[in-house]
Amino acid sequence: MIYTITFDPAIDYYVTVPELQMGTVTRAKETAIEPGGKGLNVSTVLHHLGVPTTALGFLAGETGDMLAAMLAERGVPTDLIRLPEGRSRINVKLHTKTVTEINGAGPAPDAAAMDALYARLDAMQDGDTLVLAGSVPQGVSDTLYCDILERVKDKQLRVAVDASGDLLRKTLAYHPFLIKPNHIELGALFGVRLGTPREAERYARRLQDLGAQNVLVSMGERGAVLVDAEGNAYARRAMSGKALRTTGAGDSMLAGFLAGCDRYGDLSRALTLGIAAASATVFSGTLSPADMTAQFFETMERAIGEHV
Repeated sequence: MIYTITFDPAIDYYVTVPELQMGTVTRAKETAIEPGGKGLNVSTVLHHLGVPTTALGFLAGETGDMLAAMLAERGVPTDLIRLPEGRSRINVKLHTKTVTEINGAGPAPDAAAMDALYARLDAMQDGDTLVLAGSVPQGVSDTLYCDILERVKDKQLRVAVDASGDLLRKTLAYHPFLIKPNHIELGALFGVRLGTPREAERYARRLQDLGAQNVLVSMGERGAVLVDAEGNAYARRAMSGKALRTTGAGDSMLAGFLAGCDRYGDLSRALTLGIAAASATVFSGTLSPADMTAQFFETMERAIGEHV
């Protein structure tokens, strides 16, 4: 079972306008709402790939009710904890010639909610996978991921971390199975800008020096780089095509990679499936393309393989 935790889930409100002028009334060309949050995205794609998953996290208020309803409609298995106060956040994704994101602030879990989460962690079994993804609510300590890893350190869990800054850095002492920053987040950890797969590989190895086992770096249109625990490095170029969506592509890559780890037992092939899943999201504009089938992925993987 692959468990994901999303501490600050959201409703993502997508708005497309032909042109935006501040201080004027602008009519939207298209709008859409979807569940948001990195862990929720990972569980959504895993579910669509047929991989057993459960999304953990916190919900609050009427927006939390909407989130729960949307996840249920999509069939995503959840075990979400209700907070007594506040409301789950709303993020605005404004699409013009560029994409502007305005992320709301959500409520912080109280002590009772954290106890409920810890009870779920205690029930996890050896061999399960735990995905810690995304930010934590304002006012919550950036040691929260470490507190969780300390809680489960005696279990044989495969832990994947997709976060940034100190939230990510502090988990490295626990030697997580996988770290998945994008190239911007990886560069920010070391105060540099990364533009090439070779540069990403170099700094991925530095994360390994600090404790990570495997490091997967998503690089947008440049594809992705994987440095595995044995020191092997793999690079895959992104597929070409018209991008309809970039939000959630990194989460799709993580889901595809973890699914590939289980399906193939080969991290190189898992990387290819990760690229395929990210490409499906980018080119279809959704986390759950209707044609995301085994045959679809076989075709995608062959195409990616030609660009190694």
